[in-house]
Amino acid sequence: MSLTREQALDLYRSADLIGIGMEADAVRRRFHPEGVVTYIIDRNINYTNFCTEYCTFCAFYRPLKGPRAKEGYILRFETIFEKIRETVELGGTGVLMQGGLHPDLKIDWHERLLGAIKERFPQIHLHCYSASEIIAIAEYSELTIADTIARLRDAGLDSIPGGGAEILDDDVRHRIARLKCLTADWLNVHRTAHRLGMRTTATMMFGVGENYEQRVNHLERLYRLQEETGGFTAFIPWTFQPAHTALGGRKWDEATAVEYLKNLAISRLYLSNFDNVQSSWVTQGLKVCQLGLRFGGNDVGSVMLEENVVRAAGVSNHTTEEELRRIIRDAGFRPAQRDTLYRRCFLN
Repeated sequence: MSLTREQALDLYRSADLIGIGMEADAVRRRFHPEGVVTYIIDRNINYTNFCTEYCTFCAFYRPLKGPRAKEGYILRFETIFEKIRETVELGGTGVLMQGGLHPDLKIDWHERLLGAIKERFPQIHLHCYSASEIIAIAEYSELTIADTIARLRDAGLDSIPGGGAEILDDDVRHRIARLKCLTADWLNVHRTAHRLGMRTTATMMFGVGENYEQRVNHLERLYRLQEETGGFTAFIPWTFQPAHTALGGRKWDEATAVEYLKNLAISRLYLSNFDNVQSSWVTQGLKVCQLGLRFGGNDVGSVMLEENVVRAAGVSNHTTEEELRRIIRDAGFRPAQRDTLYRRCFLN
C-alpha cells in the first residue's frame, strides 16, 4: 500500500527525520532483504556540444541557432564510437546519450547513429533521449510519439531515461517557462514507451520553489502510471543546482542534505510499486548518498565515466568504482554491479 496523500504531506511537515528514515528503511528491506546495494558503470555522452549551452537543469538545453548550429557543432560519429569503445574497455555496460533539441536532427539521423553504435557495440545498452527530446524528434520528423519511439527502438534504443520530469505539476512547469514539455507530455512519452515494451526510469528534481503539495502531485502521478504500465525500473530524486543556470537567479533556497534525505525516504514510502529507489551522490556527495542507503535507497547510481549536465550547473563531485563499493560496505551492505535494467552483473 502506498501512503495516502495526507500521510505524505504530514511526513513532509514532520521534524522526525530519523523516524521517517527508519520507516523507509523497513520498506527497502522488504524489497531487498538480501542486503545488497547496486551500482552501474556507464557513461553520459552528449551527441552535440550543447553542454556549453546548458540552460536550466538536467536534460534541457536551448536549441542552437545561427552559425553555432551548423555542422561541426554535432559530434562526429567516430568521436561517439571512441567514447563508447573506452567505456567498454573500462567495464561499462551502457551509455546515456542526450543532446538537446536540434531541428536539423530528424529521426533518420538518430536511426543512423543508434544503428551504427549497435553494429559496432552490440553488447552496450543504449539509454537515451529525454521526453523533451523524443517530443522534439517527433515534431521535427512529422511523426507520432509512438512511431518515433518504435523507430528508435528498432534502430537500437534500449530504454529511455527520466530526465526532464523535474516536478510533474503544471503550475511549477509554467513558472519554469523554459521547460519544453508539460506534465501530460512527459507522462505520455513514458506511457507510450512502456506500451511498446520499453523500460524507462522516473526522476524528480526538486528545490525549484515548489511546495509539498506539488511534490506529492509528482509522486502520485508516477505511482499511477506505474500501476497502469509497470514500466519504470527505478525512481531517482535529486536536488536543483542553481549555480551557472538560468534559473539560479530566482533565489530559491538550495535544498539541504536533510531535505534531500527526507524527500528520498518519503519517495520510498509513497512509491510502493517501484522496485528500486536511487540514492544519488552526484548532487549531494558521497556522504549523503551513503546516508541515503538507510533512508530507503537501494542503489547508488553510476560511477559516471563522463558526466556533463550536472557539472555544467557548477557541481563537480567525482567517484570511482572502488569508492562506491567502499561506501556501500561501510553502510553495512554488499555492493553489486548491475546493468541499466537493474539486472545483477556480479557481487563484489
